[in-house]
Amino acid sequence: MMSCATPSRTVVTPLSIPGAEFVGNENCAQCHAELVRDFKTSSHARLQAKGTNAMHLGCEACHGPGSLHAQAGGGRQNILNPRRDSETCYQCHLDKRGEFSLPHHHPVPEGKMSCADCHHPHKGSAIAGGGTQLATERDTCGKCHTAQMGPFVFEHEAIREGCTTCHRPHGSVNRRMLTERNSTLCLKCHFQQQTAPGVVVIGGRNHVGSMARGSCFSGGCHEQVHGSNIGSSLRF
Repeated sequence: MMSCATPSRTVVTPLSIPGAEFVGNENCAQCHAELVRDFKTSSHARLQAKGTNAMHLGCEACHGPGSLHAQAGGGRQNILNPRRDSETCYQCHLDKRGEFSLPHHHPVPEGKMSCADCHHPHKGSAIAGGGTQLATERDTCGKCHTAQMGPFVFEHEAIREGCTTCHRPHGSVNRRMLTERNSTLCLKCHFQQQTAPGVVVIGGRNHVGSMARGSCFSGGCHEQVHGSNIGSSLRF
């Protein structure tokens, strides 16, 4: 009888900088007092262990050992900056490395964006919105995608649920980083009902003839999927 396989785990080793040693958060606080103070409120701070287990799991877990940086009084070449290289984030977020390798993704691997453009590593929740916060993921996405935010006379109600209702922000196999392909996405909310042979009712209207023309938004019917100022069908 074969024994059950032991689960494999990923061991994350501390980042390294040639010739540098770890000096601890107290040393970082001499110049970055505000960041060190606010870090206690961050999502990343929850991962910090107690005692000697946390020796390398403060600022230097993401920025690398800081002795050379401290001795030089600062500098860009003697410390790691995740904004310049997302490989630092991938050390822990291995799944995101895979998602960014998919055909359609935000241009983080190309260096045109960084994880910190959308996430807050030093203070508060790393993901904007949720809980008692007034900010939502629409505010995060809306910094760049202003045209999709409205306001619209006729709003697509789905955007109230958040952009990730329809999009996978890190990467997808589908165009526009959609969670589902073509009309399959729309039909998750807009149920279809076959009331008779050759009749498929969606939204109170027979869509048999329309469905052969393409997806809901590429077939020339509902092109303004985020909202419209012309009509509730979101066509124009």
